[in-house]
Amino acid sequence: IYAWVVQAGSRPVLEWFAARPMPAFALFGRQSQLPMASLATLKSPALAEALQRLVNLGHRRIVMLVREDRRKPTPGLFERRFLEELERLGIETGAYNLPDWEDDSQGFHRCLDSLFRHTPPTALLPGEPSLFFATQQYLLGRGFVVPRDVSLVVFDDHPAFDWFEPEVSRLRTDIRRRIPRVVQWVENVANGREDR
Repeated sequence: IYAWVVQAGSRPVLEWFAARPMPAFALFGRQSQLPMASLATLKSPALAEALQRLVNLGHRRIVMLVREDRRKPTPGLFERRFLEELERLGIETGAYNLPDWEDDSQGFHRCLDSLFRHTPPTALLPGEPSLFFATQQYLLGRGFVVPRDVSLVVFDDHPAFDWFEPEVSRLRTDIRRRIPRVVQWVENVANGREDR
């Protein structure tokens, strides 16, 4: 018997697995409302707290940078929550706050160039560690100092962040705490029990 654990799957990938009879488990990704076993981190409370803190510090030009599968065909739940929370805090939202860009390095850098050309963001929220590293490298190459010139907040963790000074503003997660749920699912599948 084959069983799949799909980590951080896009919506089309997870829909494909959910439509098949083979057992599949979505570990993070765009799994909301799909008929399959899944596990995700509830990030919305941390997002609300972080945005409140940024606004309290005077930030008004706050931008979330996420890959295309998080924006299209419609923004994901977390991205919608980001825009709703900005509105709740009195910040009008639009394409500036959740910009569209081609999902490659050149597209990402063109997006950053465009953002910093006229109304530079004061806070950037890269959607994953790889985008955090690319954003930080971009800012360093143009003489920006984090957090003096631009604040960066990332909502996924990475082991490299433990080595940063100053500390990376991030949502800390411990994947080891999630392993028992995945193991339970594997045991259910191995014993012929359906677990969605």
